[in-house]
Amino acid sequence: MWVWQMSKSRSLGRKSVQNKRLRKHGRSGTTFAVKKDMVLEETKFDDVNVLASGAGWGWPDALRYIFRPRGVNLLVAENAGEFVNIMRRKRIHTTIVDMGSKPGGLATIKIIRMDYPMQPCILLSEKPGEAVLREALGLEVFSVIDKPVNMGILREQLHRLFIKKYNRDNFAE
Repeated sequence: MWVWQMSKSRSLGRKSVQNKRLRKHGRSGTTFAVKKDMVLEETKFDDVNVLASGAGWGWPDALRYIFRPRGVNLLVAENAGEFVNIMRRKRIHTTIVDMGSKPGGLATIKIIRMDYPMQPCILLSEKPGEAVLREALGLEVFSVIDKPVNMGILREQLHRLFIKKYNRDNFAE
């Protein structure tokens, strides 16, 4: 199982893609207000929310299996519009977008980037080609993971993302 790590190469001003094989398989109550259609909602600052693409196969159930013991809430969106609507109502720590989602994984990430340019995203793709990896790099996707998804690799990528972006170890083994 391969996981594609995105990094920008400073040499020659070009962007590059690195592939790495992963060997390892690897909660305070401050509140803040979120503006939602002129209504203020209170949410716990330390709630951890991950927003993922819905799927006909047992994908949401499989994610809940690894998220619940770690105190992570899973929210599911069926299309790009739902992604943005949920992100307006809740603090989302990362998104997991499937290339098979409507209107397409990369298009969904582009739509998310319009309102949330710094939102960490993980892309799931079946046999991603160079063009997909190049576009994902341009969109600053955190990582691209092959489908079918190895949950150990997904957990490891989530661990790396949460350590890097939030200094949190919710996904530590």
